[in-house]
Amino acid sequence: MTGTSPSDFAKRLDKTADDTEALLSRLLSDDILHDEIARPKRLMDAMRYSSLNGGKRLRPFLVVESAAVFGVPREAALLVGAALECIHCYSLIHDDLPAMDNSDLRRGRPTLHKKTDDATAILAGDGLLTLAFDIVTRDEIHRDANVRLLLTRALARCAGIGGMVGGQILDLAGEGRFGGNEPIDVARIQQMKTGALLRYGCIAGAILGQASQKEYQALDDYGRALGEAFQIADDLLDVEGDAAALGKPAGADAALGKTTFVTQLGIEGAKQRVRDLLARADSAVSIFGDRAAVLQAAARFVAERKN
Repeated sequence: MTGTSPSDFAKRLDKTADDTEALLSRLLSDDILHDEIARPKRLMDAMRYSSLNGGKRLRPFLVVESAAVFGVPREAALLVGAALECIHCYSLIHDDLPAMDNSDLRRGRPTLHKKTDDATAILAGDGLLTLAFDIVTRDEIHRDANVRLLLTRALARCAGIGGMVGGQILDLAGEGRFGGNEPIDVARIQQMKTGALLRYGCIAGAILGQASQKEYQALDDYGRALGEAFQIADDLLDVEGDAAALGKPAGADAALGKTTFVTQLGIEGAKQRVRDLLARADSAVSIFGDRAAVLQAAARFVAERKN
């Protein structure tokens, strides 16, 4: 790994995961905030069940490390990362529902609708989604209100109709959920459904750091390459991975009849595409010199992950 050893990278990733866990725990406490009337116990328990004690926190890590390139205070980046993680966790809750992917397991535990019920799961997802926008607008993130506005707008666009939500409906259409034979653009679906939130993790650091256009574009290009590599690695894991390591059933894509990068490119073609994307990610952030070492290591981690 360029400039960052595997052990150093793992420590940084774990540290951000721990810090994000602690921050989310505070944000999801039972303490009532100004302008809130109550925090219902069933709702809060459900939100905590699906957002605490799980995951590598890759998305917050990308925010923290992309922001570190510009010397942004870690506490500010962690808040933005927590907002992004709330969006990610809400999306997993809703994806797992019977009307969507109908999954029983998530991170080795029963999915939220299996642990509780569909209504509670839907509302917990709604709660995490709206909490994300509460967090990302907070004054502690940046003294410049315009920076907070740009962060909020970018998050809405990466998470919404032109990003993750739009990608999800295209994915369902590709499964034939709505009748007809709509053409399937796997790359476009990936860019929206999975890649958009990963990309946000990278451009959020540029926004926080008030980057130049060239610097912003470098992190944007890096985020797009990393996002695609993540999805291809995910598709490969669905074919070659172990269910115990994944924390969910392997072969789910095939069971749903999904078109993936692997079905389109084949296993070896998909692996070559990942290698090409890693080279692209490295090149994109090379303008930052040694400050990009952790980001370059992160791209390799994404490509080589086992779960």
